[in-house]
Amino acid sequence: MKKIYLDYAAATPMAEEVEAAMRPYLSGMFHNPSATYLSGRAARHGLDRIRGRIAAQLGARPAEVVFTAGATEANNLAIQGLMKRYPQGEALVSAIEHESVLAPAGLFAHKRIPVDEWGRIILNKLSILITDKTVLISVMLVNNELGTIQPLRDIAEIIAQVRDERKKRGVGSPLYLHTDAAQAGNYLDLHAARLGVDMMTINGGKLYGPKQSGALFIKAGIKLEPLILGGGQEFGLRSGTENIAAGAGLAAALELAAAQRQAETSRVMALRRLFEEEIRERRPDTVINGGQNGRAPHIVSLTVPGADNERLMMELDEAGIECAVGSACSASREEASHVLSAIGLDEETARATLRFSLGRQSTEADIRKTVRQLAVLTDGNR
Repeated sequence: MKKIYLDYAAATPMAEEVEAAMRPYLSGMFHNPSATYLSGRAARHGLDRIRGRIAAQLGARPAEVVFTAGATEANNLAIQGLMKRYPQGEALVSAIEHESVLAPAGLFAHKRIPVDEWGRIILNKLSILITDKTVLISVMLVNNELGTIQPLRDIAEIIAQVRDERKKRGVGSPLYLHTDAAQAGNYLDLHAARLGVDMMTINGGKLYGPKQSGALFIKAGIKLEPLILGGGQEFGLRSGTENIAAGAGLAAALELAAAQRQAETSRVMALRRLFEEEIRERRPDTVINGGQNGRAPHIVSLTVPGADNERLMMELDEAGIECAVGSACSASREEASHVLSAIGLDEETARATLRFSLGRQSTEADIRKTVRQLAVLTDGNR
């Protein structure tokens, strides 16, 4: 039985172009880039070129790109790295952040920024929450459960106003904006200056690149405390021998995503519309969470009243359709989604909600079969 994979928000298959880009660094050019002999220096030049390619995709300087082992480490470096420098400071994080933002924020003084029923930051609530102690605001670009796109430019403008006002009053504490862009790279522009961010997390495992590949953009002038100490690699922020192969894969994945972005966004958006129209026709009582506008094209959060999402997910799996009950991280702990709670869903409704996420291999036939199967499996819940 052919599997229909609809969990691209959790993991993407590695693209052939990415594998090809990594291959030379897995065998022939395996050398440590810190070594001073010719092969080591060649490896260093390769790493520098790869860093430059990634920086070009982010509109950044190479020295503003720090390699990490995925988004979780990058988020921890951004949050812990900054807050350890300002131990008396405070962070603001959106209520629908990934656990890799919420957990490190929980180590420090912080507040959660509320969202509306669609999962969008309530800007006037954000403005009220900012105090002179606030040094970091972290808001993800695309939510991994709803697909909601956050208004980062508007948030950046609020931050600019706060900075100007602090300067006039002689308040010296900084204020930075970090975004977790792990879900955004396939469909949205990742140019840091256009987004207005000071730090940005990138995850290769969501970009058809290798798992445990990622980077943190850190705007020049921002000082962070390292999480990993040792040889001082990555500008002193991440000690350990660099994984050049993973970096090469990340660079290739970012470039491929940029080249395909416009066409793939249109294609996946059409599939998502088909999915939502078909399911509404067959099950008019279903609810699409996150609103119709301002949502990334690849994610559908679907509530089927009366359904048990765990059971329904397993029944779909048995029928050859793979989806999720929410974030893979929270689902593994069998917890109700904090994202769905933040947009006002009660526990019963949250436990009737599934997440379907589309990708490059998704087809119209896959969508139609999934909707038919959903209708068959949930008919008894009417």
